Amino acid sequence: MSCTFSPSICHINLDALERNFKRLGEPSSLMPVIKSDAYGHGLMQVAATLDRAGAVSFAVGTVSEGVALRKAGLAQQIVLLIGCMDKEEWLLAMQHKLTPVIGSFDDLALAAQVCAENEPGILNAAIKCDTGMSRLGFNLDDKSQLLEHLRKTPKIKPALLVSHLACADMPEEDGFTKRQIENYEKFYAAVCSLYPETSHSLGNSAATLGHHATSNDISRPGLALYGGNPFYGTRLEKYGHNQEWVMSLSSPIIHIRELKAGQSISYGRIFTAQRAMRIGIVACGYANGVNRQLSNRMKVLVGGRLASQLGRICMGMFMVDLSQFPEIKTGERVWILGGKPDPGQTAPDAQQIAQMLGTIPYEVLCHMGSLNQRIYGNDTLAY
Repeated sequence: MSCTFSPSICHINLDALERNFKRLGEPSSLMPVIKSDAYGHGLMQVAATLDRAGAVSFAVGTVSEGVALRKAGLAQQIVLLIGCMDKEEWLLAMQHKLTPVIGSFDDLALAAQVCAENEPGILNAAIKCDTGMSRLGFNLDDKSQLLEHLRKTPKIKPALLVSHLACADMPEEDGFTKRQIENYEKFYAAVCSLYPETSHSLGNSAATLGHHATSNDISRPGLALYGGNPFYGTRLEKYGHNQEWVMSLSSPIIHIRELKAGQSISYGRIFTAQRAMRIGIVACGYANGVNRQLSNRMKVLVGGRLASQLGRICMGMFMVDLSQFPEIKTGERVWILGGKPDPGQTAPDAQQIAQMLGTIPYEVLCHMGSLNQRIYGNDTLAY
């Protein structure tokens, strides 16, 4: 029996994942981002599903993720977005035919050293250029120096030119996005003058859904792959409304109790009953990624209907108002994300929770997915 710290379960709908992937375009034009354990959905399970759906490349974060995919038998191009940290990682990348990002002259020098010291010493690389994100990558005025270094290191093959859009999900920043695209095209033209076979990848989820960053771009969708709409709340929201959330989170009611009028519940006494109430104790809390700041604010799905969470959220428990749910019994599951709502009801999702927290759904998915046991299924899974 495996050791688990909570009966909460992340339900991952692999059918929805596959549909999201197919809605985003042809597999040859997509490099699904499955870094950080596939945003909490499970690296290996997500990769296997996308492999069956026809994916020809993946973007991960680390060498370790790339090696794990290779050991699982996956043969796609695997781009390492964080690159390599030391000689050992550069060697692993070369041995497993991974495509690490090179974004600095220090990276280039260390990669060249490892290639020279090992046979056959050929490394396919993704050259990273900074077009306005100001995070990783060569600057525009590095182009000539970069090309000169690459001429001197023939064992490093630029397979891909990559950059990253900072504001593609913000229509009001279209001007900045266009400047990024222009900067990228200048850099790409310079690289192609020496390496005409180099592919390129600029677009993210927003660019994939809303507009093509450049022609023949290999887009790197992330959030949209898992059901999020990068344009939520903007004038372009319609472009992402077909995506389906892949992750649901449920937990059982472990106790039901009655509160009298005037009786408070949980830490800090931030909720006091104004009338007699029926309260359910749910085995889920901030150790499961249900942020404490959601206390007294969150709605969950109980028996197909929305119910209010009450009082301070604890490490492994929170309380829910069951006053209007006399039929609900101990052992029934409460849905923090997803579930099957009754007509007229809406299942809670990561976007709603993110808005309450003043953050983004990426963070919600990563936390909830990594902090709970996961089960994998399809549309027939009992949500």
